[in-house]
Amino acid sequence: QVQVVESGGGLVQAGGSLRLSCTASGLTFDDHAMGWFREAPGKEREWVSCIKWSGSHTEYTNSVKGRFTISRDNAKGILYLQMNSLNPEDTAMYYCAVRSGLYCSDGLASPSGYKYWGQGTQVTVSS
Repeated sequence: QVQVVESGGGLVQAGGSLRLSCTASGLTFDDHAMGWFREAPGKEREWVSCIKWSGSHTEYTNSVKGRFTISRDNAKGILYLQMNSLNPEDTAMYYCAVRSGLYCSDGLASPSGYKYWGQGTQVTVSS
């Protein structure tokens, strides 16, 4: 049984930083590209970032480019999202997602392209 668990969310002031972590058990971690999504109240779930199985290729939505960094440690089976220069518009529930394949290819921004999901970790940025 696959379990995906996020951690690291919290309350931070604008301009601050947080690092989210995600573990996925019950699967071979480096057989999958991984992604982060977020969902703010009253809004649709939004794709944030994706990382290839090896970690050698990453993709970001425009609003977080230059501020967020996705990375992974395959030896430990952990996915990370380093978030810097946070602003109130980043406030959302952040979800870790396991992609069906190895790569961040077609459909990487669609939730349907991800097979397993965590329960989310809340990030709140105060102004």
